[in-house]
Amino acid sequence: MYSATIGRQRHTFADLKALLAKATPLRSGDVLAGVAALSGEERVAAQIALADLPLATFLSEAVIPYEDDEVTRLIVDTHDPAAFAPIAHLTVGGFRDWLLSDEATTAALSALAGGVTPEMAAAVSKISRLQDLMVMAAKCSVVTRFRNTIGLPGRLSVRLQPNHPTDDARGIAASILDGLLLGAGDAVIGINPATDSPERAHALLSMLEEIIGKLAIPTQACVLAHITTTLALIGRDSPVDLVFQSIAGSESANKAFGIDLALLAEARAAALALKRGTLGDNVMYFETGQGSALSANAHRGVDQQTLEARAYAVARAFKPLLVNTVVGFIGPEYLFDGKQIARAGLEDHFCGKLMGVPMGVDVCYTNHAEADQDDADALLALLTASGVNFVMGVPGADDIMLDYQSTSFHDALAMRDLYGRRPAPEFEDWLARQGLMDRANRIRPGELPAPFRALLPA
Repeated sequence: MYSATIGRQRHTFADLKALLAKATPLRSGDVLAGVAALSGEERVAAQIALADLPLATFLSEAVIPYEDDEVTRLIVDTHDPAAFAPIAHLTVGGFRDWLLSDEATTAALSALAGGVTPEMAAAVSKISRLQDLMVMAAKCSVVTRFRNTIGLPGRLSVRLQPNHPTDDARGIAASILDGLLLGAGDAVIGINPATDSPERAHALLSMLEEIIGKLAIPTQACVLAHITTTLALIGRDSPVDLVFQSIAGSESANKAFGIDLALLAEARAAALALKRGTLGDNVMYFETGQGSALSANAHRGVDQQTLEARAYAVARAFKPLLVNTVVGFIGPEYLFDGKQIARAGLEDHFCGKLMGVPMGVDVCYTNHAEADQDDADALLALLTASGVNFVMGVPGADDIMLDYQSTSFHDALAMRDLYGRRPAPEFEDWLARQGLMDRANRIRPGELPAPFRALLPA
């Protein structure tokens, strides 16, 4: 049992799971789950108790029992005691102070990553201001490679997302060329298919393979089908670069997605065997989002932000190229408004980076949320300042297939100009060779190059 006193009122918390939940800044998903603090005072009391908690506590008390959950077993069994040793004496509050200090250099944080459990990362985020989350995340560097290099300091990559409600080849091709002209696509050219049909996924992969090959683009493609569909496509020699899957922070939530850790390992091994990467072997692409476990009734009484951090432990085990928190996609039942979405996005980015995960963020919201494009603009700017690895590039910021609002090619270009961020180096060189950069090395498309025009379907 944990406790803290405010004035004459003593607040007690039955276990670590309750303490983490009550300390979480207000969000609608935790209220829906019945785990949120009942008052601002109770929340502050939980944060005080959490700040005084030794980090070593997280190694002896699990929020979901070891024997009941393979994600917990993964977290415990892969913990690196040597990496943890430099911070083993600290409390959660002391760890936050250290992360904000000059001692917490990029090199020190990289060495620490394997020793940080998701619950430790979540705990620190719960007692941090947005400014703290930004400063701490900006110190972290997680670099990955497949056909280009993503996550280098001073770089901002973009997933080109050319979704179409009927997977129409002409519409997808037009969106891809639009994005390429505006410097998007170095993270991945990734299509969410309108159906999970293997034949449709194969056709889309073949189309992407043709575009990337004919234009000699140093990037990777992905059709975001279920992992079992992708495994079947690998078996029929489809041109699979990256294996995609949505993941969550509990075994039962992953079962709701139709996956387990063994299946993820099988798919990674199959993708590695293709040897399609030219610079590296990071072959996995994962997406996450606060509230996914609760929406599957698989949260086990754990708050949604702690579960989100646990999903990053799953991702970390499979050395992904990209991890993307789709921060406002699940809806206002879980993140009610722009304020809650902004905090969740900065929390997710910080927790993932601290744990050594290559984090991107889909700065997005559904049309029934209390949010608008001003909220998205603000979060996008904060994340770029925080060193996010990649963001989304959606035509007009409006995904006409998934029916939600995200960030556009122009939004990402504005962030690169505002903060002096550049694309992945290999992709930047390609843009220059296409004549898509001006003398100041800014992405400024002119006339459509002939090879681009030739790719548009008749």
